[in-house]
Amino acid sequence: MITGELKNQVDKVWDTFWSGGISNPLEVMEQITYLLFIKALDEEQILAENKAARTEKELKNPIYPAGKDSKGEPYETLRWSRFKNLAPSEMYRIVDEHVFPFLHAKAENTTHAKHMKDARLTIPTPALLQKAVDGLDAIQMKDRDTKGDVYEYMLSLIATAGDNGQFRTPRHIIQLMTEMVEPGPTDIICDPASGTCGFLIAASENIRTRHPTVLSDKEKSKHFHTRMFNGFDFDNTMLRIGSMNMQLHGIENPQIDYRDSLSEEYALDAETYSLILANPPFTGSLDYEGTAKDLLQTTKTKKTELLFILLFLRLLKPGGRAAIIVPDGVLFGS
Repeated sequence: MITGELKNQVDKVWDTFWSGGISNPLEVMEQITYLLFIKALDEEQILAENKAARTEKELKNPIYPAGKDSKGEPYETLRWSRFKNLAPSEMYRIVDEHVFPFLHAKAENTTHAKHMKDARLTIPTPALLQKAVDGLDAIQMKDRDTKGDVYEYMLSLIATAGDNGQFRTPRHIIQLMTEMVEPGPTDIICDPASGTCGFLIAASENIRTRHPTVLSDKEKSKHFHTRMFNGFDFDNTMLRIGSMNMQLHGIENPQIDYRDSLSEEYALDAETYSLILANPPFTGSLDYEGTAKDLLQTTKTKKTELLFILLFLRLLKPGGRAAIIVPDGVLFGS
């Protein structure tokens, strides 16, 4: 958990949004996520440029190519390190009219980018955008641990529950459950109600700690970054936030996708996962017509907790294991 000056800087950014007229904490988090993603794109290109300069090789497939976008703005101007120095009104124009359309164009490249395809700038004024950019730019997030802790702290500021029974699972509960199932470097892990991806991140941190060679072995590393972590949600805002959370915790291309986990689509993943970690929604309204028919045939109910337990059993490979949160009525009710 972050403390001291770093915490004060994050609090200041958060307060800036509230005083600037954005009072919905999820909207604040979403706009911060967009800005962090834009900042990360520029940082990635700077690293690539430095490497190319050291090795005296040409930079291949740059994020920001030479030339101009479809509206005639040089791609170079769309970089965080460039527009952050512009006057507020000009910065707002660049970000709104050019940077966000650029995000949409990038939407097919990676898991993280694809959730930016519907990105919209809802920051209402140039002054608020400038304060937000300056505030985030001042926060030193050089290493993976600091980036992850900063984002986790921001997520903790979303104190209100969302619709459909969405609550953030307390971090110590997530860590306890993860330690109990001991995820390994060959596991295929799924959270079918992923939200902010807290369970997937806890599993990744646990594996890094207990299996320190996982990222030094080529095949294990590829599995870790591309196939190991799978998450589904049907809230696009949470997909964006969860995907950014994974990125800031150093997971390059996890499978974080839009899906109603109780729909017929689940059959595509039957007996696919060796480990499930989840805190599924229990109070949400159920789309009875859209729910997979074979799930309803097995347990004809509108209680999402029972349907999710059945879903988890269907998704697990033989011998797979799960740690999930259920209401006590599942254990002790009739």
